Amino acid sequence: MRTIDPIDTKKIEEQENHTHTMQGILKFVEITVNLLVLICVGASQASVAGFTSLGGFGSFSLNSAYSPFEGTELREVRELDMQFTQMRAPCVYGGVAFSLTTAVLTLVFLVMGAKPIQQLRTGLLVGECAFNLLAGASYIVAVGLYLHFVSQVNSTEVCKRRERLYARRGYTSMNCVVQGGDGAVGLFGAVASCLYFASFVVCIRAVRTVRAFQSHVAKAQHSPKVSVKDRSVRNHQAVRRTPESSHNIQALATLV
Repeated sequence: MRTIDPIDTKKIEEQENHTHTMQGILKFVEITVNLLVLICVGASQASVAGFTSLGGFGSFSLNSAYSPFEGTELREVRELDMQFTQMRAPCVYGGVAFSLTTAVLTLVFLVMGAKPIQQLRTGLLVGECAFNLLAGASYIVAVGLYLHFVSQVNSTEVCKRRERLYARRGYTSMNCVVQGGDGAVGLFGAVASCLYFASFVVCIRAVRTVRAFQSHVAKAQHSPKVSVKDRSVRNHQAVRRTPESSHNIQALATLV
């Protein structure tokens, strides 16, 4: 029967601790990037919402003392701002919901996985691996849909009329191109996707390491039982040999 080398178990524990540390670091970075995506979605909406829109943070509003728009022009820009904001609303709500949900689930796996190797369950790690793979693929799809939807909104007549109206007053930032905030959403989304795919690879290693550790522990727990059984067999054989040896000694004494 092959005995369990405690050095092998120690190596497995060290490998699992290293993998566990990598998982924790990746989870913290993923949560941070998710929050950055969330912030960029909100900032992008605020920057293009328009000065007269409730979602804008411009230098003037409908209730301010000064406004470059007056009369019919003011009513028109207000209507266009509202329409443009409503058209971009699915991007905002979808981006906020997706990034926030992903960040919360990542935090849940981070908390649930913060256990020693003896308490880790393979099922939890498998679920984490599936989540990482799904999150990485979902971020690619989400970023593509976000930028595609933004481009569609920017190509509408509402956006073009709004751009011309603001350009008359010298506000060229309200144009119909992809803004820096939208580009930042795409950039951080791509980074998040790469991080989740990296976490998937590390998670697969963690599953293998935990399974190897559990196998070593199971063998270590089984080996003492086997050794006790072997000792009992050897003792029984020794007991059987003892009467035989005593009988031989008595025969030899008689002959003497």
